[in-house]
Amino acid sequence: MSRRAAVGRALAHAAAASLAPALVTACGGGGEPTPTGATCPPGGALTYEAFGAPFLAAHCTRCHDSALRGAERQGAPIFHDFDTLIGTLNVAGHVDEQAGAGPDAVNRFMPPGGAGPSDAERAQLSEWLACELERLNAPDAGPAP
Repeated sequence: MSRRAAVGRALAHAAAASLAPALVTACGGGGEPTPTGATCPPGGALTYEAFGAPFLAAHCTRCHDSALRGAERQGAPIFHDFDTLIGTLNVAGHVDEQAGAGPDAVNRFMPPGGAGPSDAERAQLSEWLACELERLNAPDAGPAP
C-alpha cells in the first residue's frame, strides 16, 4: 500500500472514530429505536391541544417545523414536521420509536442534547399518539384535521 493510501486510510479511521461519539450523542445514545407498545386506554383523554401541541413545541419543533429549511433543521429529516397534528401523525411510529415510552421500550433518542422530557412525559407522548391514531382510524371518524 502506498504511503498516500495508508495516510488516507488512517485519516478515514480517525474521522470515523471521532464522529462516533457525536453520532451517538445526537441520536440519544445506545440501543435501537423500538416500538413502545403503548395503547390508548379506554376514554384516553390526551388531546393534541392539551398535550400534543405543547409537548411538541417544548421538545421537538426547534428542528422539526415545516417553516425551517436547510441548516435551520439541525439535521431533522424533511417531512418530519411536528408543528401540526397531521404532520406528526404522518410519522407517528417514528416519533414513538425515537422519543416515546411504553411497556415494550423507553426511547430516549430524541431530543438530542440538553434536558429532554421525563420518562413519564415520554409515556404520555406514546399514549397520546396511540389515542390520536385510534381516533383517526375509528369507523365514524370524520376527515383528518
